[in-house]
Amino acid sequence: MRLTMKERKTITKALSEQYRRASKKDKGNLLNQFVEATGYDRCYARRLLRNHGRKVWACPGVALEGDARIRRKRVGLRKYGDEVFKALKKIWELLDFISSKRLAAALSEVVPRLVAFKELKINKAVQKQLLAISPATIDRLLRDERKKHTLKGRATTKPGTLLKHQIPFRTFSDWSDVEPGFFEMDLVGHDGGKAQGDYCFTLDLVDVATGWTEQAAVQNKAQIWVFDALKDIRNRLPFPMLGLHSDNGSEFINHHMLAYCSECEITFTRSRPYQKNDNCYIEQKNWSTVRRNVGYARYDTPAACALINQLYLCLRDYNNFFMPSAKLKEKKRDGAKVHKLYDTPQTPYQRILASNTISQKIKDQLTRYYQKLNPAELHRKIRQLQRQLDKLAARNQKPLEQS
Repeated sequence: MRLTMKERKTITKALSEQYRRASKKDKGNLLNQFVEATGYDRCYARRLLRNHGRKVWACPGVALEGDARIRRKRVGLRKYGDEVFKALKKIWELLDFISSKRLAAALSEVVPRLVAFKELKINKAVQKQLLAISPATIDRLLRDERKKHTLKGRATTKPGTLLKHQIPFRTFSDWSDVEPGFFEMDLVGHDGGKAQGDYCFTLDLVDVATGWTEQAAVQNKAQIWVFDALKDIRNRLPFPMLGLHSDNGSEFINHHMLAYCSECEITFTRSRPYQKNDNCYIEQKNWSTVRRNVGYARYDTPAACALINQLYLCLRDYNNFFMPSAKLKEKKRDGAKVHKLYDTPQTPYQRILASNTISQKIKDQLTRYYQKLNPAELHRKIRQLQRQLDKLAARNQKPLEQS
């Protein structure tokens, strides 16, 4: 039978004085009885009997009686002051409110760069603290701020019926140990919830090995626009395109795409019908890059399409050089629980530098380009373009006239 707290207090008061006066052998017996009666942990029970009710004479005639169940609240020294918090908050906002683990991994690159561009005015002591801060401490410092920043899109993919037998399947499990150059691609529609008439689409690509992303906005999902956008993206990639993987949409499964991949010696594969997990890498970027930055409004004018492309050019540098991400290394199932192990978060640029299959010439070119980039300036330009884009949403503009 479990004792109430009042009964435990009574037993503690009755035995504490007897325990302190008892011999070593008797103390052991009393402790065994006390633990069995109260259910307390043995170490806690020993401390309770040793100190509860003990009197300390403050002055003649005045005695203070202790209560071992009451613990003094520990007040630790504050290691990270207001300057660290303000700098951390600014960097967190510049990096689009990313998670603490990703932010901690980015600080070693971003802090020196912001200081060099005089975007962050901090002394060396604060800079040293920022570089040493842990993800858990970041969560604690930004807990209240994160609370302040607390529609799903509809699929517009129509299955292509041509050439399917000529394009092999590739599932999510076939991407292990892949080298840089193999991309997943998808289209994201900007229809604003009304899939009628012409409206803009985003062609979204991600390199599976490094996480390097590229986007391009097109007028609609006609094969000619998607194909031209893909060629433009391939021309500006920092490393060769070796493979392409898509869903079963007709904008990808067509003669032009198959002939182009065959001519350029690009491996072309497709996912299984109705299996989004086969395209899991690009599905993540559809949200984190496209939806988070362009949103869910309807854009159906040439001006909006051009402005989205300007935005993507800024996001290209911002995401690929300054936004770290973690990759899943291992997943184990233990009954109903799934344990996932991730690698250390890195930016796509850092993963390229660590790759053994990319030439040193390409790495040197990227490094020279990286040295010129100011993440704070990129962030300001992105926000400016987003404000301009919001004014061009279909609620303020007339849609394209149908021919």
